[in-house]
Amino acid sequence: MKRKALFIINPVSGGKKKDDVPELIQKYVDSTVFDFETAFSTGVSHARDIAKQAAGKYDVVAAVGGDGTVNEVASAIAGTNSVLAIIPYGSGNGLSRFLGIPMNVEGAFKTFNKGRTINIDAGKMNGHWFFNMAGMGFDAHISHVFAHGSKKRGFISYFKSSLQEINKYQSEVYKLDIDGVKYEREAFMLSMANSSQYGNNAHVSPTASVQDGLLDVCIIKPFPLYRFPEMGLRMFTKTADSSQFVEIIKGKHITITRTQPGPVHLDGEPQVEGAEIKIDVVPGALKVIVGGSYKNG
Repeated sequence: MKRKALFIINPVSGGKKKDDVPELIQKYVDSTVFDFETAFSTGVSHARDIAKQAAGKYDVVAAVGGDGTVNEVASAIAGTNSVLAIIPYGSGNGLSRFLGIPMNVEGAFKTFNKGRTINIDAGKMNGHWFFNMAGMGFDAHISHVFAHGSKKRGFISYFKSSLQEINKYQSEVYKLDIDGVKYEREAFMLSMANSSQYGNNAHVSPTASVQDGLLDVCIIKPFPLYRFPEMGLRMFTKTADSSQFVEIIKGKHITITRTQPGPVHLDGEPQVEGAEIKIDVVPGALKVIVGGSYKNG
């Protein structure tokens, strides 16, 4: 019996056209194994709505887009028998890179056809799912700026925006409770890492694992602006955790209290949350197809 698959295509993710995606699906998906359908999302949360209807009815639900699309689809099928597949078409593709899914279309579909499936952990921030990375501070501020501007997506635009905003941004003091242990830290940003990277192979927590039942609380402390290039280089060489400005604490149940409500991001997608934020890991919450290069961890 063939497996049923639904491809949910975000036509605007990563600033890349997807008009030819249905043809590519026809070309590359193994029709001896899968019966498949396609659907295009038409706006914010529509991919989630489509996936919610598909959960449990399709063996595989594929997100064709970036981390935001992956978040919407995965949020709808987490805890069900449906398996997530990712065809990366975003600007960062953080989770798909971590899971060893090729960035080229043909390679991604080959991975889909092989169907190597694992269970991964997920996080919840004030009840909202995230699967790769969530956070607050400078990266959430930049996500917020992106969402309310006319900026193009992509690493170069993100980097330029970061350079423009970094002079104006003020670090905050956060009170943290991580599995009952209390901390107070001034931070440039706080990242809750399920995988090791934001995207584009920028690794904030090189030892993070999506299968250890833990989240990595990454505290990026205020640093001199002249060290900004060094901080970036460390992320791309997987040495951020050895910086004097980075502290990583692993935990399951995290409460963060800040002075006032403000921006946060969930897998790069901005929203506003209150002064107190509760974050929990949900072990093994999602079934997902991974690439051949992924090693359990």
